[in-house]
Amino acid sequence: MTDYKEEQASEIEALQSIYSDELEITEVDPYHVFSLEISSAAGDEHQDDTITCTLEFTYTEKYPDEPPVIEVTDSENLDFDQTKELNKFIREQVEENLGMVMVFTIVSAAQEKLACMIEEAKELEEREKERKLKEEEEVAFKKFEGTRVTIENFIAWKKKFDAEMAELKNLKQNSEPTSKKKTGKQLFLEDKSLNDSDVNFSEDAAVEVDESLFQDMEDLDIDEEE
Repeated sequence: MTDYKEEQASEIEALQSIYSDELEITEVDPYHVFSLEISSAAGDEHQDDTITCTLEFTYTEKYPDEPPVIEVTDSENLDFDQTKELNKFIREQVEENLGMVMVFTIVSAAQEKLACMIEEAKELEEREKERKLKEEEEVAFKKFEGTRVTIENFIAWKKKFDAEMAELKNLKQNSEPTSKKKTGKQLFLEDKSLNDSDVNFSEDAAVEVDESLFQDMEDLDIDEEE
């Protein structure tokens, strides 16, 4: 008959030697309840955007032949979806190790999982940056390239252009007076024959002088100036 209490006590002793500073035992009766803080930066203290959380273990009566109760608490930089993913991963690890003491295995696997989550988050962030950059480049290229001419959009543009030209023509016709009298200057510039009319008149006209008007000039008493 398996002595579960002895197996559990032996595992606690081993865990205390491995995690002397991290292991915190909160209950021993009737079953051990203890917690361990894990981090994605295990072995890499300079890692950025570290994920940390605490795994709380509670032994059950027949552990390790039945699974312990494990809760993820006090998490940092671990969102809701990541917490669900971590819990699912831990359950899978428990099922694979059922029948053996498993706390060390669970803790080590969970730390590796957190490190993978960090890498996945960085890759996702990088892909998102690349996607946004590509969108910005496409927008800039479209502005530079302009609208590609197709038969359809050319016909649409031509119809619009013709309609605008017809409207402008109607507005111009409606704004001009129906009759407008030309000025003398305009007539002069348009018909050069008017320019020569005065000259022709002076050359062709005959002026007759009545000499009898001057016959009595001698009878006038006009003093001549000396």
